[in-house]
Amino acid sequence: MRRLDLTPRADWQAKADAVGFVYHHTDGQPYWDESAVYAFTLAQIEDDLEPAAADLHELCLDLVDEAVRSEALMTRLAIPAEHQDFVAASWRAKEPSLYGRFDFGYDGAAKPKLYEYNADTPTSVFEAATFQWLWLEELLASGALPAGTDQFNSLFEALRDRFKTLFPTGGFVHFASDAQAVEDRQTVRFFEDLALQAGLDPKFVAIDDIGVNAEGQFVDKDNLLLQAAFKLYPWEFMLREPYAAHLKTAAVRWMEPAWKSILSNKGILPLLWERHPGHPNLLEAYFEDDPRASALGPRHVRKPLFSREGANVEVIGGDEPVLDQGYGQEGAILQAYYPPADFGGRRPVIGAWIVGAEPAGIGVREDDSVVTKNLARFVPHIIEAGG
Repeated sequence: MRRLDLTPRADWQAKADAVGFVYHHTDGQPYWDESAVYAFTLAQIEDDLEPAAADLHELCLDLVDEAVRSEALMTRLAIPAEHQDFVAASWRAKEPSLYGRFDFGYDGAAKPKLYEYNADTPTSVFEAATFQWLWLEELLASGALPAGTDQFNSLFEALRDRFKTLFPTGGFVHFASDAQAVEDRQTVRFFEDLALQAGLDPKFVAIDDIGVNAEGQFVDKDNLLLQAAFKLYPWEFMLREPYAAHLKTAAVRWMEPAWKSILSNKGILPLLWERHPGHPNLLEAYFEDDPRASALGPRHVRKPLFSREGANVEVIGGDEPVLDQGYGQEGAILQAYYPPADFGGRRPVIGAWIVGAEPAGIGVREDDSVVTKNLARFVPHIIEAGG
């Protein structure tokens, strides 16, 4: 694994805008960064990252199967008591999953270590599935990258085919997000396009425009029932909204399904460690109130059960600034300190995507901090020719 400097394409911003990747800057700073590329060998992909994602996926499913049978575990994971039956029922009904993303610390030598599992909302999926692949094709065509250079990236095709599997006869599907959040709206547009290519009939509805009819079913502004719906809105929020009382009876086929609320929760990290201590892809972790956490030593990481983009993640015993966005009321876990690899002050985290049950590609985000935050950059990757 290497970080190589490259010359950005002069017109990359126009090309990003043309395909809908309009959130290529964050607070005036580039989010997409093609002044560099992370280069992997084929062995690093096939022997390390791909099997790590596949193995952890299976361990996570086993954990869900255990958790839905245990009120204590569901409570430990801060799933509201009044919705635990709803979450468990979604698992018993075998409601299918679309995707998930494991975030790994990886330096190309040691085995990948799991930082967290983004099991519910698909941050960075468009740039991973589409824009970095278009970047690769153009650099290959121009000779800027040698012939035979590849990318671990079947994400676009895998997601499209997954929609076909989930809806083999087609059908009408709502797609919901915050209509005013540019990244969210463009990401959902990406999924709408995938669904259209898979033979579905997609319709967008702003999350705030979903209402409840007299029968307790969810409807859009045109009074059309939500029967199947993709939502870019996390379950930990949905289960705490006023409309949550209707989730059990509204009979919506959600993507992602409600059982993903168990996995989109950093509480799975100590639970996985407890069940698989010493696993090569796991970091030692405990709930904050567990006396065994003293084994982590003076420097370790505190993570709220629910937080996003590094918010309220704290390196205990370090001097990293904390991005305080108010997360942590439901509790926290403590995890072994395992900083991302250091490439001249740039620290990458590898996002390994699962579609259905299969690994489907990676995306790399890097930060100048050991905690990946909201201003982290997305840097494309390659598999080196002959590697």
